[in-house]
Amino acid sequence: MTMIENEQALVNPTGCPIAHFQDVNVGSAPAGWHFNNFAVKREEAPVHTGLANEHQYFLITRMADIRKAFQKPEVFSNTAVTPMEPNPQFRWIPEMLDGREHTAWRQLTGPFFTPSAVAEWEPRVRQRFSEVLDAVAAKGSCEFVSEVALLFPNVIFMDLFGLPREDADLFQEWEVDILHKEFVTAEGQQRQMDAMVAVMGYFSGLIQQRRAESASGNDMLTQALNWKIDGKAIPDQDLLDFCLLMFMAGLDTVAAQLTYSLWHLATHDADRRRIIAEPAIIPSAIEEFLRYYSFVTPGRKVMTDTEVAGCPIKAGQMVYLPIASANRDPREFADADQVILNRQDNRHIAFGAGPHRCLGSNLARQELRVAMEMWHERIPNYRLVAGQDLKEHGGQIGMNSLLLEWDV
Repeated sequence: MTMIENEQALVNPTGCPIAHFQDVNVGSAPAGWHFNNFAVKREEAPVHTGLANEHQYFLITRMADIRKAFQKPEVFSNTAVTPMEPNPQFRWIPEMLDGREHTAWRQLTGPFFTPSAVAEWEPRVRQRFSEVLDAVAAKGSCEFVSEVALLFPNVIFMDLFGLPREDADLFQEWEVDILHKEFVTAEGQQRQMDAMVAVMGYFSGLIQQRRAESASGNDMLTQALNWKIDGKAIPDQDLLDFCLLMFMAGLDTVAAQLTYSLWHLATHDADRRRIIAEPAIIPSAIEEFLRYYSFVTPGRKVMTDTEVAGCPIKAGQMVYLPIASANRDPREFADADQVILNRQDNRHIAFGAGPHRCLGSNLARQELRVAMEMWHERIPNYRLVAGQDLKEHGGQIGMNSLLLEWDV
């Protein structure tokens, strides 16, 4: 990923503003910077253009255009999902599939995430969050990102895939290297690739072991070994690509959302007190946090020449679709720049839209609700540790750390 060295080289027939990719993907910005930056760009223009790794891309900033792109996969393809790599050498399954192949994978994985299936998981989810709370409550303080936000969905993922709990720390290290580090340097990109290779190696060995043992079980990975598409067994490489995506999606999304939610409540006492006094409002509050602190910033590859808000885009070019920008668009939401815990008709797209809408949204909502309820039952009065320098990373936006304290 590079800064634009020669803006004159950009094909920019409509004169839309220039976006430096590092400006929207900085690795150590002040907390909240990315949301504010997208807000500025959204009000400047509906489309910006720039270079990422010398590839021209188009930053789309407004809800109507972003939603439309999600809903037209025949034009805006998932075969590439980051502006830096229009021709990726990897394939995350099922996210980076389109059409019939994508539908087949959704049919196989969908039963694990239906409302009824997720409801059966709630006792286990509560047990796991209780364990996380037990480890921090008596201390009177914690580094929330690593000790709570990352760990909680991590252990849920381990349960979902039938993995040993003692490997959770290892998975958390890999997740940080893949999703939370600075990638504008060659060193950072190599660290990311090394971690992905390590994850694939872990699952490759596990798949071989379970096949050799003719393993049986209800966990997702064991079940996946027997899946078929068009009557044919799924190749091991596809299973590995599936495992890598599930690992990244399952661990990072809930973690980022929990962290921003607790940061908000630790800095907005009236909202925190309302959560404590009116726990029935928690589901609505979660939807508002999902809207206001949307952190997913996907890309799509344009398959046929098209136009967005009057800007021509050629086949093969990438569009960048920050949900963070869409969900704070004042054209779509009244008082879009405010958190309103009981917001009505909250039609956010935090989980995307169209056929690639997040498969695990039911489970994510359950994890967020359980965490919010149980944290405030046990640690209702908490605050930021004074003097900390709060930073966030780009890519999939998230806070690097969050120090909280409370009286014990």
